Amino acid sequence: MSTSRHRRWRRKIGPVSRWLPAFARLSTVFLLIALALFVALRVAAPYLISTGFVRSGIEDALSKWTGYHAEIKGSPVLEFWPTPRITLNRITIRQPRESGDKLLGSIESLSADFSLIDALRGRTSFHEFHLVRPNLALTRDEKGLIDWSYAGLLARAIGGVRYENGAEVLDPDLDAEIGAVTVEDGTLVVTDIKSAKAYHFDSVTADIAWPRLSGAISAVIIARINGEDLKVDFASRQPLLAFAGRNAETRTSLTSNLLTAHFQGIASIASLSALSGNITASIPDVPALLTWSGRSIPGIATLKSASLESDIMSSGNGLRFNNLSLSLNEASATGVMDLFTQPGKRPKIGGTLAFDQMNLKPFLDAFALRLAAGEAEDISAGINGPLRVLDVDVRLSARRAQMGLFELSDVGASMIVAGGEAKFDIGDSQFEGGEMTAHLEATQRDFDGGGKLQLSIRNADFAALAERLQLKGPLPLATGSLDLDLQSPKAIWTTGLADVTGRLHFWTGEGTIPGIDAAALRTQAAEKPFFPLSAAAGGAFAFNQLNLQADFANGSAEMHDARIAGATQTLTLSGVITYQSNGLALSGSLDATDPAKAAELPLLPFFIGGSWPNPVISPVPLFGNTPQAQ
Repeated sequence: MSTSRHRRWRRKIGPVSRWLPAFARLSTVFLLIALALFVALRVAAPYLISTGFVRSGIEDALSKWTGYHAEIKGSPVLEFWPTPRITLNRITIRQPRESGDKLLGSIESLSADFSLIDALRGRTSFHEFHLVRPNLALTRDEKGLIDWSYAGLLARAIGGVRYENGAEVLDPDLDAEIGAVTVEDGTLVVTDIKSAKAYHFDSVTADIAWPRLSGAISAVIIARINGEDLKVDFASRQPLLAFAGRNAETRTSLTSNLLTAHFQGIASIASLSALSGNITASIPDVPALLTWSGRSIPGIATLKSASLESDIMSSGNGLRFNNLSLSLNEASATGVMDLFTQPGKRPKIGGTLAFDQMNLKPFLDAFALRLAAGEAEDISAGINGPLRVLDVDVRLSARRAQMGLFELSDVGASMIVAGGEAKFDIGDSQFEGGEMTAHLEATQRDFDGGGKLQLSIRNADFAALAERLQLKGPLPLATGSLDLDLQSPKAIWTTGLADVTGRLHFWTGEGTIPGIDAAALRTQAAEKPFFPLSAAAGGAFAFNQLNLQADFANGSAEMHDARIAGATQTLTLSGVITYQSNGLALSGSLDATDPAKAAELPLLPFFIGGSWPNPVISPVPLFGNTPQAQ
């Protein structure tokens, strides 16, 4: 059985062994012939192909592609090994003089591979272009379209491309081979007619792969703008549609030290009317990005980093960000945002953001958008600032929020900018065991018109708040409520304590004031004409109710009949407190809470002067009596 199997294998292998040597010999002959032809063409090419012929061919190719007139001043150099290649120097590309003589750009050196067979047949075809130090100028018109070329093949292809059945379609007579394009150390200036601005890109390096006009394109471009290197990765299966300003499938990434962004979907370079896809962006240093862009927002230093990821799509007259994930510093939120744009109206940002934990300070900084410091003359001259060109209506919620040293929970807030005014509201929050609402409003001219703050706290633990703020001196420690209403006629960021006016109302239930011993106060008043408050600080003043009102103006607070009622004695205070010096000028009294005990606890009037937290107390004699007689 084994012998028969071997015979079958020998019968199969036998014929192969007979024709294999013949095939190898034939292949070797063809290979040698091809190699000989290759070497012969390379050796004979310099004698068969003239430099002027290839030079005129590439001049014609450049003119054909751009529609401009290509002029070569340098002497061309031909190479035939390992591939046929021509190098041209000092090239300028401009409109024909009868059409305006507009300069598209210049190229210090241009190299391109060409087909040796086509050259021998009297034709020229080029591929694998390498541009050294090109200097190009493009224009972006009022419609947002780039003036890519004058009337050349590229322009005709962009104008003649169609979109059919989900694909880019180009007539064969407009199609052409391109190949690879490499750019080294170039410069590009894009003039935007609509904004009247010119954008300068230096040190441009690019690798572009575009086999045919009708095919897909991929490009990697590195450029420097305002001293910062940017890298752009662009790819599209519909490049001609993209260059025509129509909707096209694209994948674009932007990478730099200041910003990283990525978009994949359908977009147009001319408008946002049909935008659809996914976008991610990350800013590691927001102040540095603003500085690079030439913009400034006072107080924005607290907002260090920001990032977002979202599905994005055009919606009516704007954009919608669905499934939005937003991060500001260490705070992360999810939600939905909308950007509305209507002709003749200001753009508007709206939506909702839900945070697990957040810091309100960056939002208040962003809320205080205005022109940079030093641009007051521009404001007075009527130049539009952010509050005049952008409306905002955003709802915020957070399980936990921090605002300076204050901690809030279950926060519901809103930020509204409209009609030259801006409002920030905390509609509901838990604060130190109680509830807090707040309203911050800034008026006309980008906050230069001043603003106001309204704060309402109910049933909060002010003892815990005093400890958190590390406040010193005899302060009421109790669960209480507070209403605060402040205004300033000056810009918020320039407002000092002396510029604030307003009113405060503070009331509590049971509590204590440590550092005030009522009995020691009476003893010291009976013995001394004046003494420091610390001399009567051996105990605490327990009270059942506190009620305090004060007005703020000119850098001081005027207290009106503050009444602190204890079980046996009541303390009343009124007078003036200055902010900056902590100076006090108060009149006070200590008397019996129950009038029936007035004989046991007679009225003790006194004056408080000096500075907080250890002022000086001076008893005031009653008519016909002295403190010692009391």
